[in-house]
Amino acid sequence: MRKMARVAAAAMAVTMLAGLTLAGTALAQTPTGEAQKVTWTLGSEDDIDSFNPFVAVASGYTIFAMTYENLLGYDTETLARSPGIAESWEISDDGLTWTFHIRDGMTWHDGEPLTANDVEYTYNRVIQDHVGAFFSYLRLAETVTAPDESTVVIKTSRPTPQMLSIIIPILPEHVWSDISKEDAKTVENIPIVGSGPFELVEYEPGQFALLEANENYWAGAPHVDEIIYRVFNNQDAAVEALKAGEIDAIDALEPNLFESLQGIDEITTHAADVISFDEIAMNVGALQGDGHPALEDVRVRQAIAHAIDKQTLIDRVLLGYGTLGSTIVTPAAGAFHYEPTEEEVFGFDIAAANQILDDAGYLDTDNDGVREMPGGGEPLEFRYFVRSQNNDTVKASQFVQGWLEQIGIATEISSLNDNKLTDVIIDGEYDIFHWGWFGDVDPDFILSVMSCGQRPELNAQGSNVGGIWSDSYYCTEEFDQGFLEQKTLLDPEERTALIHEMQRQVYLDAPYVILWYDKNLQAYRNDSFTGFVTSPAPNGDLFGIFYSNESLYSIRPASAEAAGPKEAKGIPAGVWIAVIVGIVVIVVAVVLVRPRRREEDRA
Repeated sequence: MRKMARVAAAAMAVTMLAGLTLAGTALAQTPTGEAQKVTWTLGSEDDIDSFNPFVAVASGYTIFAMTYENLLGYDTETLARSPGIAESWEISDDGLTWTFHIRDGMTWHDGEPLTANDVEYTYNRVIQDHVGAFFSYLRLAETVTAPDESTVVIKTSRPTPQMLSIIIPILPEHVWSDISKEDAKTVENIPIVGSGPFELVEYEPGQFALLEANENYWAGAPHVDEIIYRVFNNQDAAVEALKAGEIDAIDALEPNLFESLQGIDEITTHAADVISFDEIAMNVGALQGDGHPALEDVRVRQAIAHAIDKQTLIDRVLLGYGTLGSTIVTPAAGAFHYEPTEEEVFGFDIAAANQILDDAGYLDTDNDGVREMPGGGEPLEFRYFVRSQNNDTVKASQFVQGWLEQIGIATEISSLNDNKLTDVIIDGEYDIFHWGWFGDVDPDFILSVMSCGQRPELNAQGSNVGGIWSDSYYCTEEFDQGFLEQKTLLDPEERTALIHEMQRQVYLDAPYVILWYDKNLQAYRNDSFTGFVTSPAPNGDLFGIFYSNESLYSIRPASAEAAGPKEAKGIPAGVWIAVIVGIVVIVVAVVLVRPRRREEDRA
């Protein structure tokens, strides 16, 4: 999945107050009976991008982890695959047939039974609709059938270990079969009908998502009655709410705010090891759009790689909470990670970067400080997009822009929210941008990002008929052959060797400059809840959102007092009402005295 926000863009004071007011009112006005429930609140500056599994690329997966389940789960100690919807499985001697046995007695949130037919339906829908977000997992599946309500059989075209790597939320056939392929791209999917330990019951955009415990969950009801995913306009406000006890936890903290919470007795901080990296991505040749032609030249991309001082970014932006980035499979993936040799590595070297561009014919022919294409053509002026919802990308851009100036490349930095940046990427209307990825435990997913089939491609109507995950438009026949072959290698050492070579190829071709492998900085109040399970042990993700729902399923009040009647979190309703009235008065006054903007000013 795409990495979620760390810090949202600053908003106008009235907008920020209004957002917090509405959120606080929604919580404070909870009926008396519901106020007695045991509620765990997670603060975030990242609103949900979508509740639709066919569309979401970022924060929606946080909700999916609590509301949907996959065919298999993850062992929280080792991240090896473990029982999920399927309680057991086996593979045929020829390696072509996988049989999964569905546990009995499972139901959807609406009370309908969950059976093998739902798994069959979900996987076949992904295959038939060529759903870009999930299709790669099932590329080698020839048939998916449910011979009875307790059995799923997957037959593959070649022996493959990949059937244990599938991470696709299982959908209820009785709900999604009525939604067409076209509508599946736009349906809001609220309420979510899932089978996970929590059920989404309410959502207010920009304010909160409310999830209630699934009392009929197959493993038993969770230990808390509700989870509130509360959205803040900025992390400073979320941190203050954590200190005041208005929320119970924060995920993906900015480094300086993470450090500000250290030493507070009631708060535990945790720097989690996760499968995560940040990158500068380059448009190496879109199917549509208008990327700069210089970025199609591997020499330009390699020069850019030499011009970025990654260690300075780690020290100055991450405050040391990260390690040098290199290849697309992170060190957290263990033996699958490939580290470039001393001869291959693109170390920080401005002189080497300039020499590469000189030798390639990119010269500053008019002495304005910006190089031109060979022969004195288009200047090397790149559009550089950063995420308004992630202050790390904004901070890093100030350094990167300066280094690129030193090698004769000009950049125009623009800050976009995640949804808008996603649209820009799919349209191919960018040159470089800064974002990041959370990968799967198996490297197949992150490798798929570089495959030809994941490139977005718009049809005449403007709809994406290609993939969803490619953001550099990188595509080579050699890499695609390797990508398909690694899916079929049963020998772990042989597969690892091929995956190493694929990483090496992408590293040298440089569609990405991997800046860093960071940590997920988390904090929670230790005086209210306990029972968190790291995934993997001992220093993995604390809230388990990306790899397992075990932690949020297992959390419980830290004491008997915490399990008793609880007041609604937040400022009392009377205070919020007073604030609302004050804001309305201010807004009305501003509207009455402000001259109308001319229509051309609105453009």
